[in-house]
Amino acid sequence: MIRFDNSYARMPDGFFARVRPTPVSAPALLALNDALAERLGLTPALLRSAEGVSVLAGNAIPRGAEPIAQAYAGHQFGGFVPQLGDGRAVLLGEVMAPDGARFDLQLKGSGPTPFSRRGDGRAWMGPVLREYLVSEFMAAMGVPTTRALAAVGTGDMVWREEGGLPGAVLTRVAASHIRVGTFQYFAVRDRRDALAALTDHVIERHYPDATGPLDLLNKVVARQAQTIADWMSLGFIHGVMNTDNMAISGETIDYGPCAFMDVYHPDTVFSSIDRNGRYAWAQQPQVAVWNLAQFATCLIPLMGDEEQAVEDATKAVHSFGPLYQTAWQQRFGDKLGIEGAPNQQLIERLLTLMAQQRADFTRVFTGLAAGTARDEFTDRAAFDAWARDWQALSPDMATMRRVNPVRIPRNHRIEEAIAAAVAGDMAPFDRLFDAVTHPRDPRPEWDDLSRVPLQSEVVQATFCGT
Repeated sequence: MIRFDNSYARMPDGFFARVRPTPVSAPALLALNDALAERLGLTPALLRSAEGVSVLAGNAIPRGAEPIAQAYAGHQFGGFVPQLGDGRAVLLGEVMAPDGARFDLQLKGSGPTPFSRRGDGRAWMGPVLREYLVSEFMAAMGVPTTRALAAVGTGDMVWREEGGLPGAVLTRVAASHIRVGTFQYFAVRDRRDALAALTDHVIERHYPDATGPLDLLNKVVARQAQTIADWMSLGFIHGVMNTDNMAISGETIDYGPCAFMDVYHPDTVFSSIDRNGRYAWAQQPQVAVWNLAQFATCLIPLMGDEEQAVEDATKAVHSFGPLYQTAWQQRFGDKLGIEGAPNQQLIERLLTLMAQQRADFTRVFTGLAAGTARDEFTDRAAFDAWARDWQALSPDMATMRRVNPVRIPRNHRIEEAIAAAVAGDMAPFDRLFDAVTHPRDPRPEWDDLSRVPLQSEVVQATFCGT
């Protein structure tokens, strides 16, 4: 049913623990991503069968799979933890798609592993459905991201602070699950042999034209600059940008307390555990640089003369700034239908107005092309003054409609879908999934999903779900 070739499971000792998912009592399919299944060369009908659902739940191991939990370390909110690892996920193996592309197939919420640190290794339905919706919206917008293949209810309860909650397993697809924290795991143990093997593996898998560790660093920096600019242009807040949550591939990974802004403000935070705003929307580029500096530190021992290596690595990390700024100007210039670089001041003036007047991030940019943006501002005269300068540049409306989503997975809509799913009704989830995976399609039947939340619907905090 699945064509596996498990290159990571052939890595040296210490990279992972061999572990099987823990079976669940009553697996039931909640959602299946047919288009992604077909991309992987899988048959949706087979995945929907009892045998397929058993695999997606972790109750059966498909032929060719070599289930493992990966080892990694990480800085969590700035504090270093030398051993983290997959504490509630099992990598079944690497799927070879019909075109030869390689993808990790991972079960998230599949039970305890040697890295669980007293955790139960399970996930409840809420975070699974949140990641499913948000990651697939990001994919529809062209943002590098892990993907959601399936969500399966387990029939078991998981216990969190709020009490017993229905369990679920997410089948996550990724270019790989190798993180900055994977390199840190071996660097802190002075395992240069393992660092070299990991570097070679990443180059072969993700950056085949890289000529060595320094070139790999430069390419990862460049790719992350593009990804973070994508986040910023959508008002996306990752919520927990620890080094173990930054993928070397450049994909967005680990959608925990993630959220999209409604009202715009650069200091917006949703994550319940980010009490000091370390990972606020506006802080994300700076955090990316910090994370990349940790990655660079891991590679320095492989780069020859230490003094020269430090100089080269520092230069590579510092290149993030101009690369990101160029990407940011391009993204926001496109959102306004103008060439970004010469008009940064115009872009920043609009963002300042939006923050001052509590304008909705998504609806302002969509409204500029639709002629309704003025309605999002309380001081219409201030907006009109800005709009005259913008219109004088003859903005390209086709570009604006191409890059600006009509709708996003708004926090209150996600919570509504989760609440309904917990009660046994998947229809709101299915409808929201259809809408956010067609984010630029202004279909009238989805107009309510573009509405800003009422005061009683505003989501103040999001949670990891662990």
